[in-house]
Amino acid sequence: MNIQFNNKRALVTASTGGIGYAIAHGLAEAGADIILNGRSIESVAEAVAKLTQAVPGTSVQGIAADLSTAEGVATLIRDAGEVDILVNNAGIFGPQDFYEADDELWDSYWQTNVMSGVRLSRALLPAMVKKGWGRVVFMSSESARNIPADMIHYGVSKTALLALARGLAKRVAGSGVTVNSVLPGPTLSDGVANMLKDEVERTGKTLESVATAFVLQQRPSSIIQRAATVEEVANMVVYVCSPQASATTGAALRVDGGVVDDIV
Repeated sequence: MNIQFNNKRALVTASTGGIGYAIAHGLAEAGADIILNGRSIESVAEAVAKLTQAVPGTSVQGIAADLSTAEGVATLIRDAGEVDILVNNAGIFGPQDFYEADDELWDSYWQTNVMSGVRLSRALLPAMVKKGWGRVVFMSSESARNIPADMIHYGVSKTALLALARGLAKRVAGSGVTVNSVLPGPTLSDGVANMLKDEVERTGKTLESVATAFVLQQRPSSIIQRAATVEEVANMVVYVCSPQASATTGAALRVDGGVVDDIV
């Protein structure tokens, strides 16, 4: 399968590292012009330089904007202009007991994980529909279907993305624009590395081995019995953004290593 994104502009939110950067890299390798996004000017500049070097000849634009606020999203919309591909990757996660999670915490997760994608899609989808081609992807999580007891606030926000993607797919039905969600499982992202860094330092083991132990203990239903790489997740996103995935829309596509014990 030869995936090509020639003359397509792709915006990937929260793409200065981890899964977001891997997605941007994969799209760039297939010929897309890339808009990178992060919260700080410094992190964005570093990511732009890194991607430009990694994929020579790629057109890369960087936009610093904090997507946890309506104002930050408005900045990104203004500076990005029209795009053909929107990957809503911005998100936060972390454990917190339900009884100790106050309204402020819930709102912070809702604004970043859900409303950033709502606002961007509302602004950028109409131009895609008018052109008759476009791709929107929401980065959800296996936690959307397998709600963690210690991260209920996070799981709820990711479940909301499944409903949002399905509803938007119906809203733009027949337009040539597809809307899907992708559900990674435990992945060797920057966030997971940070979560496990104390254990890595304490044991002297590699991040990969500590992540494997975490998966086996916390996600024993995993079939691959390890954490996925960011590139493995990115591969799914690149495909679902491709012209070849034109009949895939309104879908929740799992890259969870089989963690969700389900046959559909």
